[in-house]
Amino acid sequence: MNENLMKHGAFSWSELITPDVNAARSFYSGLFGWTFEDFLGAGAPYTLVKADGDMIGGIMAPSPECAGMPPAWGVYVTVDDVDATARQVEMLGGKLLRPPEDIPEVGRFCVLQDPQGATLCAITYRQP
Repeated sequence: MNENLMKHGAFSWSELITPDVNAARSFYSGLFGWTFEDFLGAGAPYTLVKADGDMIGGIMAPSPECAGMPPAWGVYVTVDDVDATARQVEMLGGKLLRPPEDIPEVGRFCVLQDPQGATLCAITYRQP
């Protein structure tokens, strides 16, 4: 991953959750020329999104806890310590929607909502 994306506060990953992954692949490949690679290491089917050969995001079907949620893109912001970031959310007027948890072989993330209601994910990537 690009070193600049690994800096605290940088937008580093985008992810689409949609019930029709194949339709999304078809649409975005035609629209942007993106290519895709299946990744099975996440415990559930996951599609890596690539632009000009570089990984830029992912696509996945909703988990059972997200059933009924409309398809949506989410963004990840790199942080030095996701647990510390999660502790700050409510102190700053936001809401922690999903507490920190591990993504095997990737890192640790949480989902938060800012005081205006916008959501995003914070992530600390696993160091090699």
